[in-house]
Amino acid sequence: MAAFEEKKQALADLGVKIFAASVDSEEKTAEVAESGISFPLGFGMTRDDGHALGSWWEDKRDFIQPSEFVFRRNAQIVQSSYSSGPLARTSPDDVLALLGFLKSRERKKE
Repeated sequence: MAAFEEKKQALADLGVKIFAASVDSEEKTAEVAESGISFPLGFGMTRDDGHALGSWWEDKRDFIQPSEFVFRRNAQIVQSSYSSGPLARTSPDDVLALLGFLKSRERKKE
């Protein structure tokens, strides 16, 4: 999340808003927010929430694995990433590259 905080302005310049959510308690999530994260952080994600997103649920430690989405304003999913462990999380640079590619493709259609 810190990497997204660092790139927050570059993403905002492209009209991107960042949100995150976790299985953590409200108190633990507040600690994360106090560490310098300025975008909205949800807390208390449940197994049902994970299933609704199509995410992997870690049964041994009882939490949702990372599930990341890029949406259009109309809530259409442009890109999604699902992890079954600590690898393959989306970086803000990947999001910036994706959005640059999509914008260039839209310009070619015009």
